[in-house]
Amino acid sequence: MPDGSLPLDRYDRAILQILSAEGRIPVAELARRIGLSKTPTQARLRRLETEGIVTGYRAMLNPIRLGLAHVAFVELRLSDTREAALRDFNAAVRVIPEVEECHMIAGGFDYLLKVRTADMASYREVMAERISALPHVANSSTFVAMEAVKDAAFATPP
Repeated sequence: MPDGSLPLDRYDRAILQILSAEGRIPVAELARRIGLSKTPTQARLRRLETEGIVTGYRAMLNPIRLGLAHVAFVELRLSDTREAALRDFNAAVRVIPEVEECHMIAGGFDYLLKVRTADMASYREVMAERISALPHVANSSTFVAMEAVKDAAFATPP
């Protein structure tokens, strides 16, 4: 396909939908649910892994149960957006464990961060000591999440 994506049929899509919600499902159960026998289901799964569509399996942790209920979204503007400055920023932000996500944005600011901490006091510390100290940060705006209405980390099987 021109955009680099691979053609997927209804069985492939069904496998991906089930795996995204239930990564530890046995192949026999996966086969039963998509309506194929175990051998072709296993072959399809291997192909999806080999082609890089399924990139791995991991445990999904409940941050609330881990004491990390505070979520803030931070807009950052950089003082320098040349490639070297962006590389410096990208490398530095990747090592801050409280930053769950970091996206370069086209718009009125340069980056959007999702930051997860225990509470406002710990967020203020992370913001002051780590995020504000990132290379080329000029200014920031913080938005505190009141409730997660839809969060992929808490997706439940259908």
